[in-house]
Amino acid sequence: MSRGVADIAPARLALLNQGMVASATLTEGLAIDFAQLLAAAVPAIGGARLARMQAQAATGITGRMVLAAQLLLEANVDLAQLQGHVSDTVRGWVCFAIAAQPGLSLPQQLAAMRPLADDGHFGVREWAWLALRPHLAARLDEAIALLAPWTADPSERLRRFACEALRPRGVWCAHIAELKEEPQLALPLLQPLRADPAVYVQDAVANWLNDAAKSQPDWVRSLCAQWLLESPVAATQRICKRAQRSLS
Repeated sequence: MSRGVADIAPARLALLNQGMVASATLTEGLAIDFAQLLAAAVPAIGGARLARMQAQAATGITGRMVLAAQLLLEANVDLAQLQGHVSDTVRGWVCFAIAAQPGLSLPQQLAAMRPLADDGHFGVREWAWLALRPHLAARLDEAIALLAPWTADPSERLRRFACEALRPRGVWCAHIAELKEEPQLALPLLQPLRADPAVYVQDAVANWLNDAAKSQPDWVRSLCAQWLLESPVAATQRICKRAQRSLS
């Protein structure tokens, strides 16, 4: 595995830039030349749009993901076709394009994002929630109601999305002030996952509560105590231990 961008073999980087392989690590994803990949994935994108992407080569990766999505929408690219692309970065662009499509309701956005939230690649699953998070946060009550059924889905990836997408603080994203102050609003998402058998989901629930503990520590302590009484199983114990890891 590559430790840094400079450690990626030139032949491997060329395959990544041509969209012929998926990234195996975050480092590989960060090393991709978006303009090269865009030209390879969408040959008809046009020189002017490629130039706009090249001009943003030094921009952070999230900003470039947003720009790629804008370019795809401007060019009326078939998103359904790109959704099956080998490159996880290209599928990530589709996540942001879905989030940026005008006229879609939140239920429509979630329905379109669902297969990407359940993608086999870790990176695509992260882009799925990051892309949709601003819309979910802007309509928080509706988002929680819509995501609640996802907590019972057979797919651990979708159960995890239901929790991860609305973390109060999160990573690489804006905080959600309302959930920092009133984390109890998300109980319809957290409560059904308190004893989830998947470590992937357990970690998401624990991280959610760890976020909340930074502004509402007593609430997190109380909730964990309640959960451990009601559900004294190994999964709940693991979640609660990790949830309170930052509390003295």
